[in-house]
Amino acid sequence: MAPTGKAAQKRLPTEKQPKASVARYLKSVEAQIHEGAKSALLLKGTRCNEVMATCLRDLRAMKAPDAKLLTKKNEINVFQDASSIEFLCTKNDTSVFALASHNKKRPNNLILGRTFDNQLLDAIELGVENYKSLNFFKGAPKKRVGSKPMFLFVGDKWSAEGAYKKLQNLLLDWFRGDPVESLNLKGLDHVIVVTEIEGKIYFRTYYVKLKRNPNGGDTPVPLLTNSGPDMDLTMRRTQYATSDMWKASLKQPQQLIKKKTKNKSTNMFGETVAKIHLERQDIGGHAGKRTKTLRVAMANEKREESEALEKELEREKEAEKRAFREEWGYDMEGGEGEGGGEEEEKGRGGGGGKRRRT
Repeated sequence: MAPTGKAAQKRLPTEKQPKASVARYLKSVEAQIHEGAKSALLLKGTRCNEVMATCLRDLRAMKAPDAKLLTKKNEINVFQDASSIEFLCTKNDTSVFALASHNKKRPNNLILGRTFDNQLLDAIELGVENYKSLNFFKGAPKKRVGSKPMFLFVGDKWSAEGAYKKLQNLLLDWFRGDPVESLNLKGLDHVIVVTEIEGKIYFRTYYVKLKRNPNGGDTPVPLLTNSGPDMDLTMRRTQYATSDMWKASLKQPQQLIKKKTKNKSTNMFGETVAKIHLERQDIGGHAGKRTKTLRVAMANEKREESEALEKELEREKEAEKRAFREEWGYDMEGGEGEGGGEEEEKGRGGGGGKRRRT
């Protein structure tokens, strides 16, 4: 007899549950609502000279602790086949990368790129010249581990040309660090200045030390010291994301999208201004607290109204008297005038008595 009920359910094949360590790893690599700092993968190409190897070590020092440097050489061509770099980024759980190489055709070559959803998003190839490493500036103060850099882009092309806009966005994404809501001024210890002049890009790094303002005030004055690394860059090959992939990479989860509030706006001073719609209120019968000033003002207003009303009545009486005088030839007031008027009325009525028959 075949098993039925709960006994049959126990014997049915079920999906095998992953181990606890595998489940923790899958949970750590899945998409998060609040993403942390982007980890960087630094690796060498088929051929790499000492200059580019030093450049990778310095980039790791600037990006630390969110950076991983691979010492072995890799036969990778990002612009022809991106599967290798996508596999390495997925394996090492990194989203941005830097590939350094050197050959006769492209000497001192540095490729900066990033991935999205385990696929190559965009990559920019740069030529490095006049490289000065961190060891070149011996004795100069260095940035703290994990501190966020400040960026300054100098030049018109950063806001005018699309290629430079993409490079600017890539550099900011590469060095952005952990997203924070507020910063302490003491944590801002280095600034990266990127200047564009006639097609050349000058990458300079300065250590920032805050001094007391000699003119007074709470805002400190920054003192810049060249700390490295410094290099001159020229843009070579580029590969950008398609419009659909770029749009998908900018999509935010629903939990982070703020709901649009109606009748609310922010003015130029950062103050929130809102409109409140209420029904018409009858405040005529409401008696509020009246101060002495209001009582005096109301008494003065009533006195002025009564005086104006009396003046208006006097003007009406004067006008009525003038009209009466013009019509009847005498004034309305006075005993003689009034009596004469009554006698005249009687006279007009025939003397006020009956006629005697003769």
